[in-house]
Amino acid sequence: MELGSTVGAVLDVGDSVVMPGLVDSHVHVNEPGRVSWEGFWTATRAAAAGGVTTVVDMPLNSIPPTTTLNHFHEKLREATGKCFVDTAFWGGVIPGNQLDLQPMIQAGVAGFKCFLIHSGVEEFPHVTACDLHAAMKQLQGTGSVLLFHAELDVQQPSEETADPCHYSTFLQSRPDVMEVEAIRTVTELCLQYKVRCHIVHLSSAKPLEMIQEAQRAGAPLTVETTHHYLSLCAENIPAGATQFKCCPPIRGSDNRELLWSALKAGQIDMVVSDHSPCTPDLKNLESGDFTQAWGGISSLQFGLPLFWSSASKRGFELSDVVRLLSQKTAQLCGLDKQKGSLSPGHDADLVIWDPEREFEIQEAGIHHKNKITPYLGKTLQGVVCSTILRGQLVYREGSFCPEPLGKHLLIPPRETQEALCEAF
Repeated sequence: MELGSTVGAVLDVGDSVVMPGLVDSHVHVNEPGRVSWEGFWTATRAAAAGGVTTVVDMPLNSIPPTTTLNHFHEKLREATGKCFVDTAFWGGVIPGNQLDLQPMIQAGVAGFKCFLIHSGVEEFPHVTACDLHAAMKQLQGTGSVLLFHAELDVQQPSEETADPCHYSTFLQSRPDVMEVEAIRTVTELCLQYKVRCHIVHLSSAKPLEMIQEAQRAGAPLTVETTHHYLSLCAENIPAGATQFKCCPPIRGSDNRELLWSALKAGQIDMVVSDHSPCTPDLKNLESGDFTQAWGGISSLQFGLPLFWSSASKRGFELSDVVRLLSQKTAQLCGLDKQKGSLSPGHDADLVIWDPEREFEIQEAGIHHKNKITPYLGKTLQGVVCSTILRGQLVYREGSFCPEPLGKHLLIPPRETQEALCEAF
């Protein structure tokens, strides 16, 4: 079976695992406007190399952000002809754009994301309580979903003399209480409006009990965590190693184990990459100043082996990988009738991989545009051998289909909120 060839050919995969292609519902592609950080061509090649057959692009850090219908159309134009895997798109909620939300739903965005704290880029401002109530009123009855970067500014005692090159200085600046208070706000809104809500990149285990209480009270609320919160811990981050910086921050090892326990208990619904790359200069590697460096980790290509390397040691099975990295992420963005499952009628999206084989992450094998990652030199378990997109072989053993075969996935408006909630 040749790269780019379609169903009808035979691909002998031996003893390898054949699974649904991964659906990574949290990816910052950054095109248009910040293609030096990443772009559709490089991001989706990296996805294919990692067994990811569907990515869902975040509304920032592109310029312009995906916050109006015109900006969404611009995003679609820029992505055309550049995607090696299928791509869907989130819209954004920012102050004053509530009347743009329903037109974007009709045009096919998967849902919306907002920030409760500074986003890191000026063109995507965070929302206030007033903005959220206005947005919720527009989203009621649409079946759409609102994603929250759930941190709130909480006054902390400043330590003027703390060394900005020590990771602990950055960690202390974004304590668990910021997530706890933000998620308190989310749960109240979710219960008031009964609009589907989703908490992205949960880093702290402390809000989990509050989330469960809201769910028991009828809140249509889901939550994700990321590979870096499950793979890394604050104690092992060296001084000046700003490639480890992300927001919310990587917390301690005890917290990490609580996240794994919550994942096993079904209290966390899915695992994503939150691939958020930048150019090397923005990581301030020379100064090693965590307070000034860009917060974001690149891992789109390595999500499957990152997860499996840790999960397999904690009693997780291959069926859990499918559920957490394919099925639930597809459900979140309304793609579960098409993606994330090896069921009749679904797209023939497959990842073929060897869960026993180990490999070391080396710069030459990284397909992201910028090679900065905290995982450089790390040995992982689980090698992606081939990736098949809608029956076509798009990646095999380091080689790619010569032409990008990915399509734009425009999500039909969901008829009722209840229909979406039934998926979970």
